[in-house]
Amino acid sequence: MRKHIKNIIIAVFTLSVTFVYSQKKSTDTINTGVIDVVKPYTPTISDAFKVKETPSLDDETTQAKKEIKYNIFSFPVASTFTPAKGKAATVDKAKPVKLFDNYATVGVGSYTTFLGEVYLNHAISRTESVGGYVSHSSSGGGIEGLLLDDNFSNSKVHVNYASRLRDFSWNAEGGFQYQSYNWYGLPENYANDAAFASTLDVGHSFFNAHLGGDLTFEDTYINEASFLFRHFGDNQGSAENRFKFKAKVDVPINDYEIATDVVIDYLGGGFDKAYNSDEELNYGNFQIGISPTYEMKEDDLTLNLGVSLFYLNDREANRSKLYIYPNVTATYRLVNDVLIAYGGLKGDLIQNSYYGFANENPFVSPTLFITPTDQLYNAYVGLKGKVTSNISYNISGSYLADRSKALFRNNVTSFDMIDAEDYEYGNSFGIVYDNVKTLGLAGEINVDINRNFKLALKAETFSYNTDEEAEAWNLPDFKGSLFLDYQIDEKWFAGANLFYVGERKDLLSIEDEFSVISSTQVTLDSYFDANAHVGYHINDQLSLFAKANNIADKGYQRWQNFPVQRIQLLAGATYKFDF
Repeated sequence: MRKHIKNIIIAVFTLSVTFVYSQKKSTDTINTGVIDVVKPYTPTISDAFKVKETPSLDDETTQAKKEIKYNIFSFPVASTFTPAKGKAATVDKAKPVKLFDNYATVGVGSYTTFLGEVYLNHAISRTESVGGYVSHSSSGGGIEGLLLDDNFSNSKVHVNYASRLRDFSWNAEGGFQYQSYNWYGLPENYANDAAFASTLDVGHSFFNAHLGGDLTFEDTYINEASFLFRHFGDNQGSAENRFKFKAKVDVPINDYEIATDVVIDYLGGGFDKAYNSDEELNYGNFQIGISPTYEMKEDDLTLNLGVSLFYLNDREANRSKLYIYPNVTATYRLVNDVLIAYGGLKGDLIQNSYYGFANENPFVSPTLFITPTDQLYNAYVGLKGKVTSNISYNISGSYLADRSKALFRNNVTSFDMIDAEDYEYGNSFGIVYDNVKTLGLAGEINVDINRNFKLALKAETFSYNTDEEAEAWNLPDFKGSLFLDYQIDEKWFAGANLFYVGERKDLLSIEDEFSVISSTQVTLDSYFDANAHVGYHINDQLSLFAKANNIADKGYQRWQNFPVQRIQLLAGATYKFDF
């Protein structure tokens, strides 16, 4: 290689000298210009070389590294320490709460009040169970200033059977209920007429028997289904039958599933007479409703688009009608679970019934005209969320438009002391219907600090607009409530609930001997009802409790001419057990 390099150097030197000589010679002969000859450069492998990662240094400053040796001067130390074996730290576990399948409660109190309840549940196998309960509550009455009996009672018997299988579960139930009340609310015209009051038999009792069941399916298009048959009647010859079937199914259309609610509702009943005549009063209708809904989800937005269709066949009027309502709801998470906006626009065909009216107001007369309520729309918007992990809130506003909304109104007071019924002396209520628009605002706060303390506060205000009636009878302009539950320690517990109901309007109508009716509007005062209870667990099975209702000791009127019992005290015990 060195030999070749020597030859190359000689050749390059010879060419350089020749080129310089030629350049000088040409300078003497050619003076008109310069000619440059450029040849493209073609590199070869021999032009590249590799740089060594560790170059060799051969100079005087380079010195070799000195070898360093480390020595440890150690000597043995006598020790008697013996380390203990490691042990995991223990955590104090709370004693597990013993749960029982059955309990019995009994209590007695003022106004000759008696309360009793027994709940039983037994697991036949891992997939089957049977249960039931019996309850009774009654009061001997004794409200001051009344001429008529004001005692009442409510007794229930209920049984159920449940089965849980791999693909579906089902439940069957049945029961019977008996209630008794009195039309004790006489107006001022008869409030002091003891002789006349002694001739009245104002007792009114209700009874109902029902049979129902429900099924829940897994991984099928039919999600769940339920049915209910109820027979309801009273001691005045009234009777009502109702059958209701509901189902939730998913209908596949192309690649989408439409959640659909199906309702079949039959109602039929009658009263022996109307309020102003001896003519028999019958009612009945048949409804079929379908409500398909499609759910859309995109990020924090959930939108349900749907419509509700109802077919109504009025058997007594012999006419049919189709109703169509919007069914749209939406929720949007503005700030995770802290701030959630929601709203909706819905409508419904509400099935009114004698059973429903009597449970809301037990002082109705057995002379009601019953027809469904056409709720054209219910538009609402709101905000809900959590202030902290333990405090949640809900603020909403709504606007409802109801056609043929049912309103309770005091019946006309009759002066016929011979042929009138015992409930025709201003001591009962009837039903009137009107088109009512309702504007409502509501706010709610729930506090759940831990398992031992829970609190709920709710307030609602309403404004009504009617077409024919002067007022939305017996509907309050404000409602408020507070619920408190506090487990003080392992033994003591307490709770309270408070209710406030604003003013309501009613009508006092009087019919004289010439069948002339004069009406006066009456304002029922707002009222406040405070209730509290306290209890003590003697052991896991036996507990004692005491209750106080209407602590403010006010004989307010929930309904016109019907004052309630003042402060009521009750004490009792609860025993939990297993078979």
